[in-house]
Amino acid sequence: MGMCSILPDGKLTITASKDSSRHDFDFLVGGWKIRNRKLKEPLSGRDEWDEFDATQNLSQILHGFGNFDIFSTEFDGKPFEGFTLRLFDPQTCLWTIYWADSNAMKLDNGKVGSFDGDIGEFFARDVFAGKNIFVKFHWDKHNPEAPIYSAAYSVDEGQTWEWNWYASFSRH
Repeated sequence: MGMCSILPDGKLTITASKDSSRHDFDFLVGGWKIRNRKLKEPLSGRDEWDEFDATQNLSQILHGFGNFDIFSTEFDGKPFEGFTLRLFDPQTCLWTIYWADSNAMKLDNGKVGSFDGDIGEFFARDVFAGKNIFVKFHWDKHNPEAPIYSAAYSVDEGQTWEWNWYASFSRH
């Protein structure tokens, strides 16, 4: 597995797994239906979840060194659209995953990581609800026709994690 560690100055150092490649997300090309389960108020200590359906369509770009997808759903009867951009750096063998949506209207700072076999993990520092957090994206492609994405936050430098989003994919 690739490694993520915290340097004394608080910065993250992330190294790729030996198997990381530009083909890691090839399984995700095309159209998907997604069943989502999202924590209503992350880091609040409450255990209330929203469940909703979405669609996603992923296309490759940059001769396979990148891809993007459009995520579409509705929240409270209002259309919501998300955009993911993933870029593979052939020198470090690391992926960076960027996200923007119709609420924030800007790309985030990106989550960095790699796949080791069928498991991918991607990390970043961020701020949520005024708290400095550590973010982890987790991809499980053991079944490439039904992959699972999940996300977690940590407020204690990765010692403990609060999982706040699960997405189960099936072909469109």
